[in-house]
Amino acid sequence: MSVWITKLNSRKEAASGPLKGMTFAAKDNIDVAGIPTTAACPEFAYTPAKSATVVAKAEAAGAVLAGKTNLDQFATGLSGTRSPYGIVSSVFDERYISGGSSSGSAVAVAKGEVDFAFGTDTAGSGRVPAAFNGIIGLKPTRGLLSMSGVVPACRSLDCVSIFARDTATAAAAFAATRGLDPEDEYSRHAVVAAPWSQGAFRFGVPRANQLEFFGDNHAASLFQQAVAKCEAMGGVRVEIDYQPFKDAANLLYSGPWVAERLAAIGTFFQQHPHAGHPVVRRIIEGGARYTAVDAYKSQYALEKLRVITARAWDQIDVLFLPTTGAIYTIEQMLADPVKLNTDLGYYTNFVNLLDLSAIAVPAGLRPNGLPFGVTFMARAFQDEGLLDLSRRWEGKPATACPAGCIQLAVVGAHLTGQPLNWQLTNRGARLLRTTRTAACYRLYALRNTTPPKPGLVRDSSFAGPGIEIEVWAMPEARFGEFVTEVPPPLAIGNLETNEGEWIKGFVCEPHSIEGSQDITSFGGWRNWRRSSEPRP
Repeated sequence: MSVWITKLNSRKEAASGPLKGMTFAAKDNIDVAGIPTTAACPEFAYTPAKSATVVAKAEAAGAVLAGKTNLDQFATGLSGTRSPYGIVSSVFDERYISGGSSSGSAVAVAKGEVDFAFGTDTAGSGRVPAAFNGIIGLKPTRGLLSMSGVVPACRSLDCVSIFARDTATAAAAFAATRGLDPEDEYSRHAVVAAPWSQGAFRFGVPRANQLEFFGDNHAASLFQQAVAKCEAMGGVRVEIDYQPFKDAANLLYSGPWVAERLAAIGTFFQQHPHAGHPVVRRIIEGGARYTAVDAYKSQYALEKLRVITARAWDQIDVLFLPTTGAIYTIEQMLADPVKLNTDLGYYTNFVNLLDLSAIAVPAGLRPNGLPFGVTFMARAFQDEGLLDLSRRWEGKPATACPAGCIQLAVVGAHLTGQPLNWQLTNRGARLLRTTRTAACYRLYALRNTTPPKPGLVRDSSFAGPGIEIEVWAMPEARFGEFVTEVPPPLAIGNLETNEGEWIKGFVCEPHSIEGSQDITSFGGWRNWRRSSEPRP
């Protein structure tokens, strides 16, 4: 299978940061400085001087780029079969499609060649390949990951997506690379959104007669098992009318948004009349038949559907759907590329049109060993809540941080019940969870601090019990002023939890621990404080 377009033996030395030790890949419509961007069309290739924002941020956070991956040409398709660099097949069976357009990125992750990979998602390209390769596919709210340095498909709808083998890795990559980018006119601030309960949640499923599996009875059975699993997780099943979502999905390829693909690369096609995959070229050139009047009429239709679908969100917290209704062989896809591609978008095409967030997760295997996947969808800026549900789906603790907030780990005087906790609560911070650091941290009782404070220091050669920490959600708008109040030798840096997650937290300048008592063996500040209190 042709997964890689450019594979690197080495890249510049990794920076320290929350992604240090991780490798990643970038779909080849995402710029990497000094490496050609082809968008799976050799005639289109150019060599950028600057990396895309998401690539630059990932490298700054310590991740190492492994290379550029194959894709459906110009990010047009959900199959992984539309590239002159070769067809990418599922890791489960080479006779079956990998899903597209981010085919190479998903397969590189599924094969274990990288820890995470960037794709893009306009109509499902960050979710379908996840389903066909048994991995996580995070499609964030549009604008939270910068599109600067990315060859567009539909500029107003596109977003960068993230593939990973587990939710923790996807969440770490998302946290390290998100943020407002003035170089991307579609970039936007996260809006603080109240998440649903970490216990019970309401999940919507289509009426039985609106579910479509295209003859795949095993997929239908696996979806019913997935619904039962949702209920076992504390979900409350709510039946919704899927028709308006389907109507919105139909607008994507049967409406003027196809013309937006032509706007992106139409000049190239004019200058290179023989370039391009025949199916891709036919789809994109079809955009020329739409007029400005068509565009306005479709915008009006979409706005009407936004109003109608909004009623469902009064009843549910998340929409729960099969990622796809079926999976096809490469032979089937090549024989009927447009019809079967349309089938694959039945549950995906509306998501960006309606400004939703989504995460695709594995949901079992068919009897023939092929994977099945489901997708949680929510309104914009509910990304952390979706990551939380994905963790719960994996059987791991929920750790949701509301959109517009930053996770902050505290270790001493800011813990609940300690004298500086008010500096958190007065800024609207709320406690998410109590956990421990990774084993490579030591804790010291610092001298001459008022009120008494500890110092947390990372020691890579040490393996201890881990130190008790509380993780709080701090509103982004208040985070800066909080940091300015942190006195030396303390600082806010990157801290690793025992779950392998990197978050912001209190750390200490190493020089300050000279002469301080090592209290690591107590496992936390509160334990040490209790042990040092006078006994009655």
